[in-house]
Amino acid sequence: MLHFRKIFLGCILTAAMMGGTSCSSYKSALYMQESEVFNETAKSQLYDFRIMPKDELTILVSTSDPEASAPFYRKIGQAKGQMQNNQVGMNDAKLLVYLVDNNGCIDFPILGMLKVDGMTTRQCEELIRTRLKDYLNEEPNVTVRSNNYKFSVLGEVARPGTYTTENEKMTVFEALAQAGDMTLFSVRNDVQLMREDATGKRQIYTLDLTRADIANSPYFYIQQNDVIYVKPTKAKVRSNTFSTNASMWITLLSLVTSVTTLVIALTK
Repeated sequence: MLHFRKIFLGCILTAAMMGGTSCSSYKSALYMQESEVFNETAKSQLYDFRIMPKDELTILVSTSDPEASAPFYRKIGQAKGQMQNNQVGMNDAKLLVYLVDNNGCIDFPILGMLKVDGMTTRQCEELIRTRLKDYLNEEPNVTVRSNNYKFSVLGEVARPGTYTTENEKMTVFEALAQAGDMTLFSVRNDVQLMREDATGKRQIYTLDLTRADIANSPYFYIQQNDVIYVKPTKAKVRSNTFSTNASMWITLLSLVTSVTTLVIALTK
């Protein structure tokens, strides 16, 4: 009877695994299929990072005369009295970040409030450079960089979480790579992308990563604060459900077989 019980349990486990894998096909696990079609119709597109409210920017202004440019930027820990001599004891300090407010503006030293919402970093640099001409004897070098470009990846990936990158141009595939890629139990043709625009409105977009023309999608490049959700396959959900309840069912099965064994013994 013990031999029969082992065979019975083995059959149940085998059936469960076969049922889970039968719903997952090789083709559904491939990215960017039919690439030859994409290569024939693809249109080149360039992506530029755009500044949005709640972004944090680091802005560096430099000239041939450090004392002349010192009033236009400060470093963390720098007192106002040090602004005219910003090299003293501050070489290793980090630049103070500028928070873009809900109106899309930053409060820049001397210049006051500057509207930067929707600008690329290059456009922001040009704006500051132009406005500084009235205060300097030469055209300054201005560098603007995003300090909090982050995104989140949730669901059926190897390492779900929130990630920060210094790269201001990132595709959805690169974002998934940061999270360790999708697992074999992920739905690749129904990936959800949640995005918030400059007005705070949130929308969810569906991406089919099995199609090669995903590279032509306006959502192929992610933006700061995007959330990518990868759905699990039905097989994975059933597998998790089975695993969660396996101990209960095995206990119940053992009880049934024990009772059956006892009944057979008593009827002999």
